[in-house]
Amino acid sequence: MKEVQQHAQRRRRPPQPQIIKGVETARNLSLLKDYQAYLRVEKGLRPLSCEAYDGDLKTFAEFIEGRCGVLLTAAQEDVAAFLGHLRGHGINQRSAARKLSCLRGFYKWLLLDRRIHHDPTVNIESPKTWMVLPKSLAEPEVAEMLDRAQMSAEHPQAQATTLRDRAILELLYAGGLRVSEVTALSTGDLALDLGRVQVRGKGDKERIVPLGRTALQALEEYLQQGRPHLARISSAGKASAARQDATRLFLSLRGMPLTRQWVWHIVKNSNSTASPHRLRHSCATHMVEHGADLRSVQLLLGHADISTTQVYTHLALGRLKEVFRNYHPRATRQRAAIVELPVGRKFGRGGLHLVSNAKQNEETA
Repeated sequence: MKEVQQHAQRRRRPPQPQIIKGVETARNLSLLKDYQAYLRVEKGLRPLSCEAYDGDLKTFAEFIEGRCGVLLTAAQEDVAAFLGHLRGHGINQRSAARKLSCLRGFYKWLLLDRRIHHDPTVNIESPKTWMVLPKSLAEPEVAEMLDRAQMSAEHPQAQATTLRDRAILELLYAGGLRVSEVTALSTGDLALDLGRVQVRGKGDKERIVPLGRTALQALEEYLQQGRPHLARISSAGKASAARQDATRLFLSLRGMPLTRQWVWHIVKNSNSTASPHRLRHSCATHMVEHGADLRSVQLLLGHADISTTQVYTHLALGRLKEVFRNYHPRATRQRAAIVELPVGRKFGRGGLHLVSNAKQNEETA
């Protein structure tokens, strides 16, 4: 009888761990929701950036919940264990460093909001990562892409999408724009008479990007001959959405704004080894190779820190060699030549002597 009563008490006992875990999950989700609002409203981050931060924080929140904790009570040991957990699951150091940077920003916000009194990431060292050089295309490859797009656009039966694709390729290479910046452009951002475009980059920061003559010509032809046709053929079922995005610069066949995936597809069709971001790298690399200073390239690309732009100096090997030849004292000296001098002249004793090419020409003249 006693065993039956004990069994009944165990059955009536509430599932404490599950309830606690449910409360911890709700607290974490509420905290992450507040942080997402902070990133969007105060920091001005783009939706994709907010999603990336949210994914990293949810990964850490799940790890903390497995240790019976919440984000507010995380300690330095929890963060160190999380990094070890990532290494154990084959996550590379660059990804781990990015997640740690996300955690630092999150706990810095909690400190500023006075929700915690200690930052658990303060004494955690970031995983060391190798510097990955950006990959760019050679100038002949880019020229071939753009020339082929120009030939297609100049065909008498060129379609509106052909004019659009050429304008996109020219804009990606001429201005070094990100693909998200291209898709977010509106017709009001263009100032063709002034030869520039106004771009909204990361963090909703605006910058003015000058454009070359070829890019301006491609954009003007698209605006006059291509875009009006794409705007007219929007389907009736999506007329309201089309009116909402009526000012977007680049439109699809259905009159809707182009997506990042479509721009990527357009670039791949032009060159299988290219990508929108590789064209951006090519723009910066070619400018540095032709003598542009890093500060100008930084302003053109919209980099917040010039250290991000300095990576392109490692790619401009031709420029580096030219600077070395022009300014290094040893590189400007002419090579010495071994010549056999005759006996009986002012050279002195005959035999083999080491003289510079300049002196050899002077003495034998």
